[in-house]
Parts: sequence; C-alpha cells; structure tokens
Amino acid sequence: MRRDVFQAIADPTRREIIQLLAGNSLNLNSIAENFSVSRPAISKHIRILTECGLVGIRTAGRERICYANLQGLREVADWTAKYQEFWNTKLDALGDFLEHQKKHKKKK
Repeated sequence: MRRDVFQAIADPTRREIIQLLAGNSLNLNSIAENFSVSRPAISKHIRILTECGLVGIRTAGRERICYANLQGLREVADWTAKYQEFWNTKLDALGDFLEHQKKHKKKK
C-alpha cells in the first residue's frame, strides 16, 4: 500500500525523522535514541515513511540503514508552490494598493 506523503509529514515525529536522516543515514537504534518514544513506535514511523517513499532502507550486514529520499517531497513542494504564487500575487496587489493610498493621502 502506498501512503500519502501529506499524511506522513503531518506527524511531527516523522518530520523530525526526515530531518535527522537528511543529514546522515542511520540504523533504527540510532534514530530511536533521538526520541523519547519506544523503538517499536519509531519502527512504525519508519514503516510509514518508507511506504510513502520518503525514507529508504538498505541492509548492511545485520543492520538496516535508513536514509532520506528527499525527492519524495517534490509532490509537497509542487503543491505548496501553487499557493505561494497565489499569495505573492495577493500581497503584491495589497502593496500596490497601500502605496497608492499613501500617495493619495500626501496629495490632500
């Protein structure tokens, strides 16, 4: 089952895991050491992140090494970019309006 990226990043612990793995690949125990929740809870978060493609796991001997797949965030970036354009347009229009109001008040 492929999970939705937006659901995965909605959880603050999963966002922290992504941020942690963005810097270094780590095994599950090393990831769990950074959180106050249990190792099984971290494993569940890792499974969800893996199912949506934000985290990959490779085997090195007996260890399972987790790494971030930040390309999986492209869907989020593309979606938010649409709203960034919308708000930039609205804020530019507001700036123009306020500048016009300022000039109009100076003429009085």
